[in-house]
Amino acid sequence: MDPATICCPNLAYPARGQSGQGPIGIHSRQDRRFIGTPCRTTFSATTGTVFDRLRTAAATVGLVVPVRAYGGPVHASVAAFGCDECTVAAWWARAGQQRPAVPEALVERPRALGQVHADELRVTNQGGIVWRALAMMVTTRVGLGGEGSERRALPLIRRLLERGRRCAACRPLWVCTDGLGSSSRALRAPWRNPVPPGQGG
Repeated sequence: MDPATICCPNLAYPARGQSGQGPIGIHSRQDRRFIGTPCRTTFSATTGTVFDRLRTAAATVGLVVPVRAYGGPVHASVAAFGCDECTVAAWWARAGQQRPAVPEALVERPRALGQVHADELRVTNQGGIVWRALAMMVTTRVGLGGEGSERRALPLIRRLLERGRRCAACRPLWVCTDGLGSSSRALRAPWRNPVPPGQGG
């Protein structure tokens, strides 16, 4: 993740992305700390990552987490790297918390979406059948998000539409559904902005 997004969320900063003029400066080379120019906030090089405030070397964590991601059991990581079971579980949990932060910072920003295709897919796995709802911009093929559920029901579609709402600029919207009753009901809450009439009662 871009440290500028963590420290200085103002994406309209004039010099953002320009070499030597961006919103991030070096605060301490020895401690690997940086400073946000607009807000004068200091932060370390690992801020916003899975390595933030860890005592173990980043190389070790970078080896253990991929082993777990590819299905390696916790006991194998403990035997191979000499770590405690609770420590491996904590690293795995931190990596899981880091994963949604990237799309939230890079994808879930208001923009003119144009045409968006959203659909639910029936997925068969070893434990049974699950439903995967996905939304994607048609023009750029950028995935706006996905949600999973055991049932193809209203909560699944509503969670997906809420993700899409966070990516969309406030503009008139035309929606077409495939006839599933949950789709039209799920659209009402996330995509409506209340407009107070100025009268009591």
